[in-house]
Amino acid sequence: MALLAAVTAIWAVTFLRVQRRRVAELPAPGGPALRSLPVQSGPPRAETVELTADERAAFARLARQFGGGRP
Repeated sequence: MALLAAVTAIWAVTFLRVQRRRVAELPAPGGPALRSLPVQSGPPRAETVELTADERAAFARLARQFGGGRP
């Protein structure tokens, strides 16, 4: 029984020390929550691709094929 009490006391002291250390490491209010993630400065950049005439024709053929022959 004394062993159980000693182990419980050691666990409680260790738990409290870990909790205090975690509270001390929290960022200040209003600061960044996760320092490892960059801050997004705006929306993602839009990407566009210019297709050649052959690519447009191939895409039109695929669209007709998957669309069941509808124009």
